[in-house]
Amino acid sequence: MTTHPCAAATCHRTLRDHELTAHQTLCTPCVRLLGSWLAEIPTQIIVLEGSRQRETTSAGTGGRVAIRTAPLPGRPDVLNLLGPAAWTDVRDPHGDQHGPLPIAGVLIPWVRLVSEERRWNPPASLTPQALCAWLAAPRPLGWVSRRPWAGDMRDELHELVRTIRNTTRLRPQRRPITQPCPRCDDLELVETDHQLYIDCGGCGAMFTREELALAARITAAALEAGAA
Repeated sequence: MTTHPCAAATCHRTLRDHELTAHQTLCTPCVRLLGSWLAEIPTQIIVLEGSRQRETTSAGTGGRVAIRTAPLPGRPDVLNLLGPAAWTDVRDPHGDQHGPLPIAGVLIPWVRLVSEERRWNPPASLTPQALCAWLAAPRPLGWVSRRPWAGDMRDELHELVRTIRNTTRLRPQRRPITQPCPRCDDLELVETDHQLYIDCGGCGAMFTREELALAARITAAALEAGAA
């Protein structure tokens, strides 16, 4: 039996029949991860904006503090991530650019690739927030999941999010849900910040909050009917 691995180098899943029928090259969990990362980045930017300045401490007994050297304008790691980026490729023959690419510099090439292949209008603004919102919309995200380069985009955004989290020291929190899984009945449902779906650690199923609320109402109705 021929198996088709997910296009992401950092994913070890194989594509299921319904994903192959939809011509996906990226497995559905990876597509959902892309959406959750694109939703997380604007929140992380708020933290980055508040972390521009270096934290400084001074020791002494009070009074004026003499500064021997001029302070740096801000944290270089944060300034790199928040830096601007051009819509077109920028050449750097002298190697003047250092550090990680700006968030916008990672997102713009993917927005440009999707918009050019599908002939869709790109976002009017090139801010990271606008770029994330554009890529996370159902049509672009669905198109990405079927492209041969989808795995490269997934892995590149994974590296970007990991760099951002290492800078902000802010990682999504996971919280258990005190409700049995509608599929396997295990108490292993977990909600994660920025993710649209709640995962079951037992059977691997994913549910929206609305689906879980409906399942809870159906269970309650069945219990009431049985008790009557």
